[in-house]
Amino acid sequence: MKYIHIEPISDEKIWNEFMMRFGKESLFQSFEWGDVETRMHVPVSRNGIYEGESLVGIFQIAVMKSRRGVFLHVRHGPVLSQQSQSYWDAFISHMKDMGKRENAHFFRVNPMILDTKEHRDMLKELGFRPSPIHAMDAEYCLVLDITQSEEALISAMRKTTRYEIRKADSLGVRVHLYSDAKNLDHFFDLYKKTALRHEFVPHSGIREEYDIFSKGGKALYIEAEYEGEILAGAVILFYMGQAIYHHGASVPSKIPAASAIQWAAIREAKKRGCLRYNFWGIAPEDKKNHPWRGITAFKYGFGGVAESYVHAQDYPLSIGYGVSFVIETLRRIQKGY
Repeated sequence: MKYIHIEPISDEKIWNEFMMRFGKESLFQSFEWGDVETRMHVPVSRNGIYEGESLVGIFQIAVMKSRRGVFLHVRHGPVLSQQSQSYWDAFISHMKDMGKRENAHFFRVNPMILDTKEHRDMLKELGFRPSPIHAMDAEYCLVLDITQSEEALISAMRKTTRYEIRKADSLGVRVHLYSDAKNLDHFFDLYKKTALRHEFVPHSGIREEYDIFSKGGKALYIEAEYEGEILAGAVILFYMGQAIYHHGASVPSKIPAASAIQWAAIREAKKRGCLRYNFWGIAPEDKKNHPWRGITAFKYGFGGVAESYVHAQDYPLSIGYGVSFVIETLRRIQKGY
């Protein structure tokens, strides 16, 4: 057996070549996302798992610090060429050592591997336990195959969604696509109103995210305007052959501006040669009162199929993990997830 070892990786080309082969769904393990977190003053390290001289896995670690302590986050990772126990053992050993140096209470992973009993059992045997947080980071998401023609895509939509797209067009809703950040302030105005209306904490780092991804032509801001008023906006990311509806915002209106934006984003994704349009997170089928139920119904109107990846997993490193577990459990229950 070849010696398995872990080495730091700083070469973006090496990182992206591995991601193209094994991590196309793992947005938060992208080199760009590491740059986003660094811009937000989050310590990040990029590492490779090697079997002999062959790269067999990569993982990007963010050191997350809060009032209740430190934890290490490998978001959407690790990304492995195969779910080998020896690769996982090397990864866990590295994380334990780093956790000790950082005085971390636990480390959290959510690899983008299918949510199967086999994978859940594997993670349990390795020492992980399901995280108390709700399903987030698109571990349960809606994905649309956009290799079909526009006519076929329209035909497969829900009748009301087709009607809304045509109505927006007939009313003269204007949809604008911006590749730079010059109109992003419009989005933040909408986003603040949306957060207040739906009582959620706005994501931090959206501007940093847009700045980093737009440098490589991988970000797009789309807004819909009607009679001089901006009614809706969306931030779309393009990564490894898929377009991702990552952030959205709107004001209450009878004008179907949000539908117009989604259709414009899907058409743009097709122009760019994307194979998939990822509507991002949706509510689980069995949770009828989930806070995302409304937006989930909206997304399903465009068609697509749900994809389910294994839930985030925690690996406790100290007794301090219990504090985080209790706090996150209570928050999830309080918010209705």
